[in-house]
Amino acid sequence: MRSYVPAYEMQEPRNLADALERMAREPGEWRPFAGGTDLMVLLESGKLSHRKFLSIWKLPELHGITVTPTHVTLNSLSTYSEIRRHELLAREYPMLCRAAAETGGIATQNRGTIGGNIANASPAADSPPALLVYDAELELVSASGSRWVPYHGFWKGYKQIAMRKDELIRAIRVPRNVGFSKQFYRKVGTRRAQAISKVCFAGAARVDAGLIVDVRIALGSVAPTVLRATETEKMLRGEKPGSAVLAAAQESLAREIAPIDDIRSTARYRLRVAQNLLAEFCESLAS
Repeated sequence: MRSYVPAYEMQEPRNLADALERMAREPGEWRPFAGGTDLMVLLESGKLSHRKFLSIWKLPELHGITVTPTHVTLNSLSTYSEIRRHELLAREYPMLCRAAAETGGIATQNRGTIGGNIANASPAADSPPALLVYDAELELVSASGSRWVPYHGFWKGYKQIAMRKDELIRAIRVPRNVGFSKQFYRKVGTRRAQAISKVCFAGAARVDAGLIVDVRIALGSVAPTVLRATETEKMLRGEKPGSAVLAAAQESLAREIAPIDDIRSTARYRLRVAQNLLAEFCESLAS
């Protein structure tokens, strides 16, 4: 059943300050509406329970990508199309660009935003695993000011994030020059395009003199939240990339993730695929 559109209210604030003031006056009453790629699906299916929204799509303060010698900052309304077409991002952050290219079709990529993807807090989202590996930080803004928080730890549970009802995501910042020699991103879905992930894997490492000096691994669709496999990372650091350490790393990964059976896949399949992707990643480090 489709929603009854007149039951909803959409207002367009004059600027970011106006939007934040409205959210501060009635915390939780007015929610930001960005690209709308998730909310419109809920509206069409009659499942959009919230009724009052602020359209922030045209706010210039939330658009744009800024590059400095130390960081790249993506304002929250940066679209997937803008991300995957950005030359520096393609060169230095290939996992993020690959995730942007894997998210929906062209229409979704032209409208969907990185900030909305984070705020939606789906464990099956495509860009969060890459952002976790890149040690992203989020700028949260409200009428009372702004604060930067690490993305690692921002998730508190299924569809739960560490953001107040009067806040919205203004920007996402990732460090440059992190020295990864290998970056690996894979999304496994029912089909090769426009599919919600069954397992999403992002991994990056620095290999020096045949040893894994640094490694970061993150996965989606295998737990209530997107997660960093920190214990598996610890097991791999200081080791040679090869079969000797792989079996132990796969066992460690099995303990860190918590896949479930649902309409898209089974827990058994997700576990096997996650372990296989870890093997592919480790093999790439030896090449």
